[in-house]
Amino acid sequence: MANNGPSRAEQQFSENQDYHANQLRILDARIQTTMLGGGEKAIEKHKSRGKMTARERIEALLDENTPFLEIGLFTGHEMYKEYGGAPSAGTVAGIGKIAGRECMVVANDATVKAGAWFPITAKKNLRAQEIAMENRIPIIYLVDSAGVFLPMQDEIFPDKEHFGRIFRNNAIMSAEGIPQIAAIMGFCVAGGAYLPIMSDEAMIVEGTGSVFLAGAHLVKAAIGENIDNEQLGGAKVHSEISGVTDYKMPDDPTCLATIRDIVSKLGHEPKAGFDRIEAKAPKRKAEDLLGILPKDRNRPYDTHDLLEGIVDDGEFVEYKADYGKTIICAYARIDGWAVGIVANQRTITKSGSGEMQIGGVIYSDSADKAARFIMNCNQKKIPLVFFQDVTGFMVGSRSEHGGIIKDGAKMVNAVSNSTVPKITFIVGNSYGAGNYAMCGKAYDPRFIFAWHTAQIAVMGGEQASKTLLDIQLGRMKKGGEQITEEKQQEMLKSIQDRYAGQLSPYYAAARLWVDAIINPIDTRDVISHSIQVANTNPNIPKFNPGVIQT
Repeated sequence: MANNGPSRAEQQFSENQDYHANQLRILDARIQTTMLGGGEKAIEKHKSRGKMTARERIEALLDENTPFLEIGLFTGHEMYKEYGGAPSAGTVAGIGKIAGRECMVVANDATVKAGAWFPITAKKNLRAQEIAMENRIPIIYLVDSAGVFLPMQDEIFPDKEHFGRIFRNNAIMSAEGIPQIAAIMGFCVAGGAYLPIMSDEAMIVEGTGSVFLAGAHLVKAAIGENIDNEQLGGAKVHSEISGVTDYKMPDDPTCLATIRDIVSKLGHEPKAGFDRIEAKAPKRKAEDLLGILPKDRNRPYDTHDLLEGIVDDGEFVEYKADYGKTIICAYARIDGWAVGIVANQRTITKSGSGEMQIGGVIYSDSADKAARFIMNCNQKKIPLVFFQDVTGFMVGSRSEHGGIIKDGAKMVNAVSNSTVPKITFIVGNSYGAGNYAMCGKAYDPRFIFAWHTAQIAVMGGEQASKTLLDIQLGRMKKGGEQITEEKQQEMLKSIQDRYAGQLSPYYAAARLWVDAIINPIDTRDVISHSIQVANTNPNIPKFNPGVIQT
């Protein structure tokens, strides 16, 4: 019998895998570059002062061979180019285990502009504090910062979500009994001095750590006093004279070991009680996710296939399986944890009435189904996991007459009032109100991640570009300009290029619209770690759906 070779489906699977593997190589290369912070020369200079780098400090602090869920690696990506950039916003942040306990760690990277705070740095630090507060986990600050980046002080200093909010959060966390430990391992200047001292305990490293409201140069300029930084606010001063710090440490390793010792003695609190049993491997290999996901984002695929590579044994109990088919709602387990899954279905299906439904679009029936499922998960205390690949809600007279706005509002209401932890993954498209209904950043997911295939915008690139071109052409024609077809095409390409840049997951991650860009293969591990962290907060308010029309 003749061998006809692989089928078309097998060829597409292989082509998809090759395409995504290449995209993930690009992601990995960008990760490695970003993790260098200010670069190899800056790292060498930093270490010549007897200091460990931010990442070395975190590695020494965490338990060996345990995962570190980094938050905001790409924060500031390709931003502030006029100032030379700010890789990772000059701060490394994430969750890992210290003495067996999940902790948030925030470490200034002094190889990036001496650890100065850009506007996005404040946003990243606030996000780290938010995670610590939402999950009631200890937060450790490894301080090594020159303070606010003065050329941009107006964008970081006075507003509600600016620098001062960090100290407000210090006070709130302290009052709520969330442990905060700070280590002054370098400069700690001006307003930034309040962060470690408003923590529950503060330590300082001799020879490298210093803390003061104004450095020696400013003191000289302000009051004419001649003094060096060590005499002004070094370890000896604050441990023996002012009493500002609680522990004087001889070096970085001893300081980090002391933090580990303190954390090991923290009391234990009740857990949230999310259900977990012994884990089972998924039905599909994780690598299959790269073959299932089309390289052409406009092609349909069956989301059930993706879920089989993520959930335990590929098993899930689908809620209202034959109704509202453009959203999949299912109970499942991921690494043993019970979860409720809400996922956009990208295949073209038929509704109960026989109407063809376009994949990735939310219809009235699917919105109604999702709202009811979300309420059920809240009643049962089951964490929710959202997988977004959505182009928005269905439009047109049939949908409007059928009450799509009412049903969409019902789903948004359920998502807004949901009190169980919500973890969101942006798999592909995330457009318009679909982003909102599927628990985008504005709807307080405990964690939100993007695959390398994610795109976030008010609408797709093609529609948006044509709309923007029409607006621009209308303005030019009103001004009496004559526009040739060639000029129109040039304008369209310029708009498309600009909009495409804004659709990129790196653009979203730079602005902290997502916590991280992850390899799809790691999705299962990330979900498990996220629920484990969320399980540390036992305080889950009772779900109150408000006004949800039936």
